[in-house]
Amino acid sequence: MPMTPWGGPRQRTHRSGDDRRAWVVAALFARLALSAGFLSAVADRYGLWGAPGTGRVAWGNYHRYLAYVQVLAPYLPHGCVGPAGGAATAAEAVLGVTLLLGVAVRISAWASAGVLLTFALSMFLFSGPEAPLNASVFSASGLALLLALAPPGVYRLTLDRRP
Repeated sequence: MPMTPWGGPRQRTHRSGDDRRAWVVAALFARLALSAGFLSAVADRYGLWGAPGTGRVAWGNYHRYLAYVQVLAPYLPHGCVGPAGGAATAAEAVLGVTLLLGVAVRISAWASAGVLLTFALSMFLFSGPEAPLNASVFSASGLALLLALAPPGVYRLTLDRRP
C-alpha cells in the first residue's frame, strides 16, 4: 500500500460523483426534501401549521397567502389573483405528492425546477433579493434541476419503474 509523506497509508480518493450508490441516496433525499417543502407550504396555506402570526407560520390561512400572491404578481388583475394562487397551490400539491411517491420523477423534477425558479424570480423582482435567498428558493430550484439531470437508473422507491 502506498504511504503518505507522514508515514500513514494513502487512501484512494472517493469520487462520489462516479458512485451510483451516492446518486441513489442523493436522488432519494432530493425527492423527499423537495416534496416536504412543497407539501409544507400547502399545509401552511390551509392553517395546518398554526394560526397566522404564531410560531414560524408564513401565512396561516388561504386569504393571507392570496395577499402574498398579489405582492409577487402585482401585474395580475385583482380577479386573477385567486386563480393564480390556486394554480400555484395545485402545482405544489401535485409535485409534492408525485415526488414523494416517485411518480414520473424526472418530469416532476423538471416541473419543480421551473415552478421554484418562477417563484424565486418573482420574489426577487417584487420583494427584493433577500426574500428568495432567505427562503432558499434558488437553492431548491437548483436541487430540483440536479434531480432532473440525475443519471438514468438512480431513482429508487418509486411507483413508476422507468428511470
